[in-house]
Amino acid sequence: MKTLTLNIPDNIDIDSRELVMLLASKLYEQGKLSLGQAADLAGLTKRTFAELLIRYNVSIFNSPSSDLSSDVANA
Repeated sequence: MKTLTLNIPDNIDIDSRELVMLLASKLYEQGKLSLGQAADLAGLTKRTFAELLIRYNVSIFNSPSSDLSSDVANA
């Protein structure tokens, strides 16, 4: 796992947990991390991470619509 050090300006009122959750939710939204990977990054269970996604305007259903179409066709 990579380690990243960030210098956040003092005038930004955010703690490290919130910052990690923002990063994890965005990477999940972009499809770069699975739900489990994003939850691990955030230090949460999958269920808790999934429940918190709403606060970040991220849908738990992040698959592209083309995947849904192919799933229906293959059913």
